Amino acid sequence: MPSPPAPAPLPIPSAALVQHYIRLVITAASFRCLLPIHARAVVLGISANPAFATSLLAAAAPGCLAYAQKVFDAAPCRDAYMWNTLLRAHAHVHSSHHHAADAVALYKRMRAAGVDPDHYTYPIVLPACVAARAPRLGRAAHADAVRFALARDRFASSALIAMYCQEGEVADAERVFAESGDAQKVVSWTSMVAGYAQNCLFGEAVALFGVMVAKGVLPNVITLISFLPCLQRQEWLPVGEMVHGFVVKLGFDANTPMVNALISMYGKCGSVPMAKALFHGMSRRTLVSWNTMVAIYEQHGDGVQAINFFRRMLTEKVGFDCVTLLSVLSACARSGALVTGRWVHELAKSHGLDTDARICNVLVDMYAKCGEIAYAREVFDGLHGRSVVSWSAMINAYANHGEPDEALNLFSMMKGEGVRPNSFTFTAVLMACGHSGLVDEGLKHFNSISTDYKMSPILEHYACMVDMLGRAGRLTEAYGIIRGMSIRPDKCVWGAFLGGCRLHGMVELAEYVAKELFSSGSNDVTFYVLMANMYFEAGMLEDAERIRVTMKEMDLKKTTGHSLVCTDRERIAVVSRPDAVTEEGEKIKIYPYNSDLLAFAPLELLDLAMDWDAKMPSWDLGTVVSPSGEAATAATPCSTSSLAHQRARRRLWLLRRWWLRY
Repeated sequence: MPSPPAPAPLPIPSAALVQHYIRLVITAASFRCLLPIHARAVVLGISANPAFATSLLAAAAPGCLAYAQKVFDAAPCRDAYMWNTLLRAHAHVHSSHHHAADAVALYKRMRAAGVDPDHYTYPIVLPACVAARAPRLGRAAHADAVRFALARDRFASSALIAMYCQEGEVADAERVFAESGDAQKVVSWTSMVAGYAQNCLFGEAVALFGVMVAKGVLPNVITLISFLPCLQRQEWLPVGEMVHGFVVKLGFDANTPMVNALISMYGKCGSVPMAKALFHGMSRRTLVSWNTMVAIYEQHGDGVQAINFFRRMLTEKVGFDCVTLLSVLSACARSGALVTGRWVHELAKSHGLDTDARICNVLVDMYAKCGEIAYAREVFDGLHGRSVVSWSAMINAYANHGEPDEALNLFSMMKGEGVRPNSFTFTAVLMACGHSGLVDEGLKHFNSISTDYKMSPILEHYACMVDMLGRAGRLTEAYGIIRGMSIRPDKCVWGAFLGGCRLHGMVELAEYVAKELFSSGSNDVTFYVLMANMYFEAGMLEDAERIRVTMKEMDLKKTTGHSLVCTDRERIAVVSRPDAVTEEGEKIKIYPYNSDLLAFAPLELLDLAMDWDAKMPSWDLGTVVSPSGEAATAATPCSTSSLAHQRARRRLWLLRRWWLRY
């Protein structure tokens, strides 16, 4: 039987036809539109053309990586451009760890095939090495770049700097930056500044930015946006204002991400009015803009304004995300706004955000600070995959609520589940031990920080230990811990020690420590107040008066603490002195939030309640009388142990009745 005739060879397509199909590929509206074009190109013999195959690969890669891989494998000739195109598709925005690992494997294939990389290859491969957690391959790629004389290319050197900074190898990044020489263009400076910011080396970033400006290198938008988060202290506000001047001079003040970065910078540097002015001057505000303002108010202690800003976001239909709710819930915790916190919790549930671990952690903190420890535990128990942050938040909640046994039991459960504690966890555990008087157990946990977990104790740990030993009267041991600290003690550590001296009447020891503090130039008002109170309690009135005169001469004023009580109608601040002044300079009194006229009436009402207590027998009111004035349940005599509780309930009822009249 004769064999079938060989198929006739396809005619060689003309250059015009190839260019036509390349244009069709480039202008294809979607991946589906590419399929018939590719099929027709195969029939016409165009698919083997290197230029067409490269165009098809570039167009198909974003839509279907597997299809692009087949196009790549079928290509008769693969140059560096085709390899780079497929590498970019695998590593694009590091969409996943899996794809980044594929990009790394593809780079190995490229080198094995004998294809030399070019200056476009390394800005793709090096970030993929970071995403794939392949630092050794990243260093091998660096060696390849040196071999092919590409390490000093501005884009390759920038990618190398970014890779080393993301791996925490800042010294290697600095070496690459120094070796780049003439290639130190703005892109390299930007990578180095961003690297310092990522590693929280803000001082180095500020210094490098100054050198950059001094050398006449003009920053671009990315440089400034990368640099602004480094300015987080009030003393760096002049630098931030200089950067703001650059923004205006270079015409970037209409760039929304840039203005958002400026708002955040002014907030962190303490210039809230300037941040507010920039926000209101924006022509287009994004969700990031609103989130930044809410976060600024929360961080500066103005929880009420943060909550009001969030309500305005909802009114103007801006929307919200997880970041918004984190700031708002923190503001509720700071302000004691339990009702608002519950509302935000329900809002998170309705939008499916209550499963986010970060939201759950801040909910635990919010409920605990608002006194609802049971709700905090309920949120904690419903959290799947609890991290060390979740455990620490719940342990801290129990420690602050005077339930040390629960805190320590939870710490044991945490270790039993294999979760490694962090510094914040140990702070909460030491607080719990201090509140329960478990000094020896506290010492055991304190020593385990360095022995079992190879961590260095922080100032909070030392302060807890000094407070714990001071309460127990073991002041010699407390002083020994202070003298053995590897870091300089702060006011919390010394304040805890002086508090222990005051508790046990150790005036001479406190005087010795206070002389050291005052001679070292410390002008913290806490130390002066502690010494004055100690002298007063010991009957040393002349010394107490001397301290108070010194405070007056140095213009030292004690910041009065206050408690916040939020009801459904008002927000009340309770302080010991009605003429007290807060850090912000506003007068704080017990008052209905929207009425200055009635400011002192609740104090008078408390006097009335106390007088009522003295005249009334101890009766159990059963159910508290309702605000509408309806009679309570039948009254029966109560035990002496519940007398204080019943009196507190009567006072609370009187206050509520008085508020409802207005």
